Amino acid sequence: MNSLASRVVVEGLRFPEGPRSHDGQLIFSDQHDRKVWSLSTDGGLTKVVDVPHRPSGLGWDPQGRMLVVSMDDRRLLRLEGHTLTEVADLSPLATWHCNDMVVDAVGRAYVGNFGFDLDTPGTEPVSVPLIRVDPDGSIHRAAEDLRFPNGTVITPDGATLVIGESYAGCLTAFDVARDGVLSNRRTWAQLQGAVPDGICLDAEGAIWSSCPLTGRVLRVREGGEVTDVVTVDRRGAYACMLGGADRTTLYICTADASNPAETGPMRGAIEACEVGVPGAGLP
Repeated sequence: MNSLASRVVVEGLRFPEGPRSHDGQLIFSDQHDRKVWSLSTDGGLTKVVDVPHRPSGLGWDPQGRMLVVSMDDRRLLRLEGHTLTEVADLSPLATWHCNDMVVDAVGRAYVGNFGFDLDTPGTEPVSVPLIRVDPDGSIHRAAEDLRFPNGTVITPDGATLVIGESYAGCLTAFDVARDGVLSNRRTWAQLQGAVPDGICLDAEGAIWSSCPLTGRVLRVREGGEVTDVVTVDRRGAYACMLGGADRTTLYICTADASNPAETGPMRGAIEACEVGVPGAGLP
């Protein structure tokens, strides 16, 4: 197993999440600061848009318009110029805050949700559906009984979707039909001593999984073999994305806490390290 250490690229964030590599830049949400940011290759930050009800998962439709999950009001939004417009109301299917998302090649969005009040002690986790939003804005139950569906990837051929179930400690795979319907649910990898959060896929078919409780990011092969481990500067690693010119820079969203009541000191950061296998697939 290879051990790697990250370097801090940007500090002073509250709670960075949902990183995406797009047009040569890293785009990410600062959930608790209610903004989406763009990070240039020289380390400069540019605000993309304010999201009053907290942004999470990001993606782009075939027309190049950014889609963003609005967490607290459980909506999928689209950025048109400088204005956010509603694509879909997810509240009929989402029982608590919405979170991560992947958008496929035709513009279908797969969106997870907490299912329960994560930040209130004593609240019991519940299983929830994964929500599919079609390009016409209609919402559908893509999969059932997921335990905190979180980071999600789609393979380059569009045939397989893998999602992290945080409260099941595993990565779960589905076959994807041409119409976006998911089937053939199976365990892609059971993680030992780790909770999957944000994930990304590389060109060898391995998945990098951020682990918020251990301050590590694991490179996992199908079946569960861990080949590489990155240790980060902050207490928790919450999301990751392969980006940069060759997609061999692993960007990691880190923070010392996830509860909004505990992230005021702006201790969130973007960290990074160089890896040997480039990113692939979506997002």
